[in-house]
Amino acid sequence: MYESQLHVGGLDPRTFPPERWWQIVAPLLTKERGFNVQDIGRSAEGRPLRHVSWGNGPKQVLLWSQMHGDESTATMALADLFRLLGEHPDHPLIARLRQETTLHILPIVNPDGAARFQRQNAQGIDLNRDARALASPEAQALKRLYDQVQPQYGFNLHDQRPGYRAGDSDQATAIALLSPPFDDSRDVNDVRRRAMEVAVSIRAMLAPELAGRIARWDDTFSPRSFGDLTTQWGTSTVLIEAGGIEGDPQKQRLRRHYFMGLLAALDAIATGNHAGLDIGHYFDLPQNGEVWPDLLIFGGTVVSSGLPPVRADVLIDFKQPLSEEGGRVKEIGDLGGIPVRRRIDATGLFIQPLPCSAHDDPSAITPNAPACLQLSRDAEGREVVWTLLRDVDPRHADPAKR
Repeated sequence: MYESQLHVGGLDPRTFPPERWWQIVAPLLTKERGFNVQDIGRSAEGRPLRHVSWGNGPKQVLLWSQMHGDESTATMALADLFRLLGEHPDHPLIARLRQETTLHILPIVNPDGAARFQRQNAQGIDLNRDARALASPEAQALKRLYDQVQPQYGFNLHDQRPGYRAGDSDQATAIALLSPPFDDSRDVNDVRRRAMEVAVSIRAMLAPELAGRIARWDDTFSPRSFGDLTTQWGTSTVLIEAGGIEGDPQKQRLRRHYFMGLLAALDAIATGNHAGLDIGHYFDLPQNGEVWPDLLIFGGTVVSSGLPPVRADVLIDFKQPLSEEGGRVKEIGDLGGIPVRRRIDATGLFIQPLPCSAHDDPSAITPNAPACLQLSRDAEGREVVWTLLRDVDPRHADPAKR
């Protein structure tokens, strides 16, 4: 059903502003379809924070997305979930959810950050580190909603860097799961066990297509984080992190997996079928491993104004790794053997600095600076075969054939 009946259009690219998301999704959230939408606060810049509720069941479930404004995969998946709930009321799964659960959803907790597609809110606060202080209006609204709902189950919905590997493998983590701890002991009480069982349900749903690409987040206790504190407060909370799938720059394929994982979790809660699942299947997930850098240009000769040419590799990280946008130089030198997500062979080519804007007068490629450079066949830069101005042009992702 997904592509033809559930997928909500208009959310590609994934950097949509919050107003655009609500414009697309609001028509799905009618009372006739069983939804109730209520403004429960305002962001630091005055954008609305909205509580969406659905269902008539005794099991209270709280889901919140995009605490970090540049993590939009779950928000896209929630749009698809709303369409499923509203447009298919007679589907047996939806009937189960409506009868057994009441869903409380706070999409886009950080609309000011989403408007800028940045992690922090407009005040510079990381909302997922504000559960204890509650200094931001957004965190205050989420805590008020939590106190009102008193949920048995919670879902803290995020994205993580696509560079994470699954354990010590060379596979990128597509989905990472965590049952957050309630204190430094990392003990497993009934609250955490239920969350682990639900995580096992998610793994079972996703494993056929994402085998080897599902990982587990480190469970070091963080006394400032919402997932850890909601667990401490008695809610079986699952953290879901969307990593990346190569060739899916806007996370549309990963969005479908995320949606299916959420659906499996909610159905397990509605039926109670998570009870008694072997949490060994949670613990034997590989932990998130090393974060691989994004792009290595190797084998070339770096040419800087007034300096002798030097044979050196150039390592680049991107603000948006999957779409290779917002590049910055991370390191220069002998970088042979470093694992990276992508490589460009510049053997026999010259790597030369370029101005990032009309006002720049670049003389060198330097670490921590924006990645603006070109590859050419000659030291004077007349025979250019590839150009990078912060963002990789998807039409010319690699140097022209020599």
